Amino acid sequence: MALKHSQQLKLSQKLLPQQILLMKLLQLPTLALEDRIKEELEANPALEEDLNDSPEEELYSNEEVDTTEEIEFDERGEAKEDESKIIENDVVMEDYMDAEELDSYKYEISNKGADDETREFVVVEGIGFQEQLEQQLGLKDITETEYTIGAYLIGCLDEDGYLRRELELIVDDLAFNYNITTTIPELEKALLLIQSFDPAGVGARNLQECLLIQLDRKAEKTKEVLLAKDIIKYQMEEFSKKHYDKILKRFHIESDELKDIVDVITHLNPRPGNSESKESNFTAVIPDFIITVNDGIPELSINGRNLPDLKISRDYFEMLKEYSKNKDKSAKEATGFIKSKIESAEWFIEALQQRHATLALCMHSILDYQHDYFVTGDESKLKPMILKDIASRVNLDLSTVSRVANSKYVQTPYGTFLLKTFFSESMSTDSGEEVSSREIKKILQDCILAEDKQHPYTDDALCNILKEKGYNIARRTVAKYREQLEIPVGRMRKEL
Repeated sequence: MALKHSQQLKLSQKLLPQQILLMKLLQLPTLALEDRIKEELEANPALEEDLNDSPEEELYSNEEVDTTEEIEFDERGEAKEDESKIIENDVVMEDYMDAEELDSYKYEISNKGADDETREFVVVEGIGFQEQLEQQLGLKDITETEYTIGAYLIGCLDEDGYLRRELELIVDDLAFNYNITTTIPELEKALLLIQSFDPAGVGARNLQECLLIQLDRKAEKTKEVLLAKDIIKYQMEEFSKKHYDKILKRFHIESDELKDIVDVITHLNPRPGNSESKESNFTAVIPDFIITVNDGIPELSINGRNLPDLKISRDYFEMLKEYSKNKDKSAKEATGFIKSKIESAEWFIEALQQRHATLALCMHSILDYQHDYFVTGDESKLKPMILKDIASRVNLDLSTVSRVANSKYVQTPYGTFLLKTFFSESMSTDSGEEVSSREIKKILQDCILAEDKQHPYTDDALCNILKEKGYNIARRTVAKYREQLEIPVGRMRKEL
């Protein structure tokens, strides 16, 4: 079999490492970016923080700023490097680098906009609920084997405080891992002990058992508590589906009595495992953009933590200069290593600069597009806006704008919102006017808030109400918007 040689012309497109880095940084919100910067500082010794004082963060006025002059983009929507903008440094690389190796380095960036006190958060957490249960277990007069079994059961509880694992499997686990032979009745006895611990309801195997444990622990056994226990025990499904008419018929009670019973049940905790940390476990929201309105003119500022103060280490420049003088093999290897670290640091700094400029460019365009809303805060002023609208305005690729909008928060005088919430579909009214789907959602939410909770609107009824207001949309669209607003169906909104 003879070998044949052939030539083939192939056109392919590959992203440069700098472009990949920029795309990854673009989609990070402020807190995630800070973590990414810390990782880079630890991984690359040529990159370091600049602790010198610098000007405050830059403000972008909706009337005066022309962000298109700050950065150029190529046909793929990626930022071009402006070789004319080179930040000066006392160490000159031309002195010890060959001409073909020399790149247009931006040696440092400086933007001490954020107050130093706001850069770090110290969160002190108490012990978790499992540790609390183990402490309570340790106070009981039980054998060492019983303690091991109890501790293992506690370790099987999920974050809500429920035991989801089957007891049969736990019997096998104890035999395999601890060489403890036990039975299901013995495990049930140990589980009953755990269910007597605080918080009430912990150790339950399902919601019904969790609620019953809490009702049993009630100090005052009132008529409402006893009836609540019977309802949960015998008609849990009807209660969860809010089939109140069946419950009224089954227990021969009036609506007012059932209302008091429902009030008792709804004040129970369905997630006892999270009861101790409900208030302390939260996710801090750090706005990436801040919009203020002064004299009717909206102004945009970008959180200074998006452009931290970084520079390339002077020590690495000095080392590069020294090693470049030697021509032996080890010196060449050291020179190559140092150059790669400096180049990596330069890429990272430049990517942060380009990210900052791209954020400013896109957010300024959004601010201009939704000018009326940001001035007044009236959601009816929001225009329909999709990614393509902004991408065409700033001459960027859709994917780039999508990364900018991803997980970013905007602080406004009217609240702090995810940037992507300002993007919405276009809907037409009966008069032919284009309105934002967000405006329709607001009307839908207002209708549900004003409804009679004893007879909540169905999706069909909501659809008819919107049609009467001039919004001709289908019932499935109403259901979709309702779900996006995290509003349950009419039957689940029913109250006595």
